[in-house]
Amino acid sequence: MHDDASAYRRYIDGDERGFDEILHTYHDRLIYFIFQYVKHFEDAEDLAAETFMELVVHKRRFDFRSSFKTYLFAIARHKAIDHIRREKRRPRVSLEELDREQADLVCVEKTIITSQTLEEVKKAIPRLSPDYATYLHLSLFEELGNEEIATIMKKTKKQMANISYRAKNALREALGKEDAP
Repeated sequence: MHDDASAYRRYIDGDERGFDEILHTYHDRLIYFIFQYVKHFEDAEDLAAETFMELVVHKRRFDFRSSFKTYLFAIARHKAIDHIRREKRRPRVSLEELDREQADLVCVEKTIITSQTLEEVKKAIPRLSPDYATYLHLSLFEELGNEEIATIMKKTKKQMANISYRAKNALREALGKEDAP
């Protein structure tokens, strides 16, 4: 059992500090992950809160057989996709709001990663297809393996291998480099 799973187990058993550990570890990371889908910082914050609320309300859903991190990011992905479906008719945001959102995103990003190369990668990822962006985010920034990513994205191992290969090639092309991750 990983530290995250044991922290969640402690929370289920009544130790509130277990949930605080999970919140501290994943709060900003979930916001950034969800932002890749919804492209709106405030919505990403709300959906991250909903994701954590899911852990509180449905304590017994996690079966401790898989990675807690995989479980948490799968919930976040589902929340983001549901949100996108509900908001399809939402009017476009103004340029002023976009500037504000980008400034907010930079604040979140700075708390997660400081490497110059990874910053370039972060700027390139949103220009890629949603599947490629999701794969690269989970692989590079959340350090999940293809099997865990396949579970989150609901893909087979073969589909994941194809997405992995194509996402890396797309990233190389977006960065204009031969040696991208």
